[in-house]
Amino acid sequence: MEDQRVTPAKPRSGSEIILFPLPLQGHITPMLQLGNILYSRGFSITIVHTHFNSPKSSNYPHFDFRPIPNGFLEGQASTVDFIALVTLMNVTCVGPFRDCLAKLLSDASEDRISCCLITDPVWHFTQAVADELRVPRMVLRTSSISSFLAFCALPLMREKGYLPLQDSRLEDAVPELPPLKVKDLHVINTKDPEDVLRLIVAMAETIQASSGLIFNSFEELEPAKLAECRRRFSVPIFTVGPFHKQSVEPSSSLLPQDRSSIPWLDKQEKPKSVLYVSFGSLSIVSEAQFLEIAWGLANSGRHFLWVVRPGSVRGSEWLEALPSGFLEGLDGRGHIVRWAPQHEVLAHPTVGGFWTHNGWNSTLEAVCEGVPMMCMPFFGDQRVNARYVRDEWRVGLHLEYKVERREIEDAIRRLMGGEERKEMRERMKALKRKVDECLKEGGSSYRSLQELTEYLASF
Repeated sequence: MEDQRVTPAKPRSGSEIILFPLPLQGHITPMLQLGNILYSRGFSITIVHTHFNSPKSSNYPHFDFRPIPNGFLEGQASTVDFIALVTLMNVTCVGPFRDCLAKLLSDASEDRISCCLITDPVWHFTQAVADELRVPRMVLRTSSISSFLAFCALPLMREKGYLPLQDSRLEDAVPELPPLKVKDLHVINTKDPEDVLRLIVAMAETIQASSGLIFNSFEELEPAKLAECRRRFSVPIFTVGPFHKQSVEPSSSLLPQDRSSIPWLDKQEKPKSVLYVSFGSLSIVSEAQFLEIAWGLANSGRHFLWVVRPGSVRGSEWLEALPSGFLEGLDGRGHIVRWAPQHEVLAHPTVGGFWTHNGWNSTLEAVCEGVPMMCMPFFGDQRVNARYVRDEWRVGLHLEYKVERREIEDAIRRLMGGEERKEMRERMKALKRKVDECLKEGGSSYRSLQELTEYLASF
């Protein structure tokens, strides 16, 4: 059928989009990326943010940043109990956010007209505020579509008896959520497990009441789950990812990046020979696990770039738990940094594998650069993403929650060499081609972004 698409409407001069990210690295990054994309489409961008984990506004001089109070004492803020934190902030941020949004709307002029609010769905209180102030609210879900639907299914999983997890059933398949196993279901440790279910219900209800849902994914990567999502939610849904491939952007990292990663990689002569290791901005390991990781890397015989985030080893500031002489014994094969410029690292020609926690941003970045993965998820959506990498897309290996040096050593050797590696790389190349195609004129994400631009311009 001939495409009857018309040229999308352009935003009115001064049309403003107000973005309100959740104050965690994995949520801030895609929200700011979306802001850059919409700015390039002619919208003005205002970022409302909490003082807690506030983004670095100096990196985005083209945005207007509006901080709001957290509404709680400094000692109450901890990312260790994510559910407790967001439950608290959905109460304490109501007044400050409403006041800020009301002021932005009252200050509107011909040069700046606020036409839409885009928030993280975890900020479920914002739907009531948006309704009260009569501004359309859209939702940016920063996870994969697959993990979003798995999260929404947790009440059903409890009803079916999969939750709480039982050791005897961990390897069982979950027929309601293929290809997941019971051990892949979202595990979020919190002081009150009922808060998780309350959050899911509130998110689902306010998404259904919103003006639309945006994903940092693309149609060809998750076609069945996208169709399921459209059946479940009767709001417009836009898949306009991968975000980071669509605009040149400054770093949104909350942590300072160690640029020594790049010259070290430049010195490695063999293409695809380096394993990049990073477990994200929130994951924490025990000292025993840290030592198993270290010896697994050392014993593999492979070159590696390892990100050890300060505070990511329980009881240590940084590398104190490493045995004496460990670094010297590597003879230059390893390079350890506190944080790395991940986009550049994954795109570097010497990087041939990525040992990851499988946060969605990291997983999608690996797909975009065609780098096979070794999966070690910790919590939440990471478990779903890892299972899709291993069993659905078949572009990586899964440690299956075993942090043991021999398992690690074996997995590294399989990922970085041999016939299995070749097969994974071929499948990853095919996914990378789909990324390139979806972003070209006429591709699925290109079309979805056109539709989103036109939709926002209609408000």
